[in-house]
Amino acid sequence: MAANNRRMSGKKGAQVGSGGKRRRALEGKGPTPPAEMRKGHAKQRIAQAQARRAQGRPQRRTGGKSAAEMVVGRNPVAEALREGVPATTLYVQQFIDNDERVREAIQLAGERGGIHLMEAPRPELDRMTNGLNHQGLVLQVPPYEYAHPEDLAAAAYDQGEDPLIVALDGVTDPRNLGAVVRSVSAFGGHGVVVPERRAAGMTAGAWKTSAGTAARTPVARATNLTRALEAYKKAGIAVVGLAADGEHEIGELGALEGPVVIVVGSEGKGLSRLVGETCDFRVRIPMPGGAESLNAGVAAGVVLYEAARRRA
Repeated sequence: MAANNRRMSGKKGAQVGSGGKRRRALEGKGPTPPAEMRKGHAKQRIAQAQARRAQGRPQRRTGGKSAAEMVVGRNPVAEALREGVPATTLYVQQFIDNDERVREAIQLAGERGGIHLMEAPRPELDRMTNGLNHQGLVLQVPPYEYAHPEDLAAAAYDQGEDPLIVALDGVTDPRNLGAVVRSVSAFGGHGVVVPERRAAGMTAGAWKTSAGTAARTPVARATNLTRALEAYKKAGIAVVGLAADGEHEIGELGALEGPVVIVVGSEGKGLSRLVGETCDFRVRIPMPGGAESLNAGVAAGVVLYEAARRRA
């Protein structure tokens, strides 16, 4: 009976040398698709970004605007104008003693163009500055328009590059923010993300420290930094946090070669708990000299240099 069943069956067994596979399983799957068609490949992300741009991607919401700011005093006003801090109006007190700083401020404002020169009586300047010692000079700085965190990554892909972004967690000194903006610009980064609350913003002090690079390096503001980092992770961007007790050294971390967000905490407290738990990697900067920590601007510069070196 068994022999009869074998004669009636039309199926063939596995062929010799097939490793037990049927003929159909041994058939080739065709040529390897190009990088632009492989899911998750960097070139596919770039191609998708370029396609969105060609289709006219809808404009994303911005990160909002800061409040207008007043720079007061002869030295601060002259320095702000010298360093290219954006300004709309220079107020000069009537009958002011015309010293070198006053003359320089008026000359710089006139040379830059787009800055209105207004003469005002002292009581008016006192009212505008809430009684601060303005010394007869007040500079009106317009609100800074923040980008949206998503747009930093989108702009990088539009340029055919993997995003290189710095996020600041608990950094409250505007000079540190300005220094980070300057480092991001120097090493080819695509922007800086700051939280909306309890964090430094783009004040005149941050503009001065950035040495003009804030004009070409966008700063985005996130309502919730943890959620912004999670959105980056979902988009395939690695999130790397700097920590003195990090599990990896920066020289060992391959994630810096691809799309990455570098998170820098405050000098005293480091990363907050939720932000630290959100990071894919926590890395440390080896310091043979024995220093306990670096300020945010220096730490960001070290890691950005390492990332730029690997991408060169």
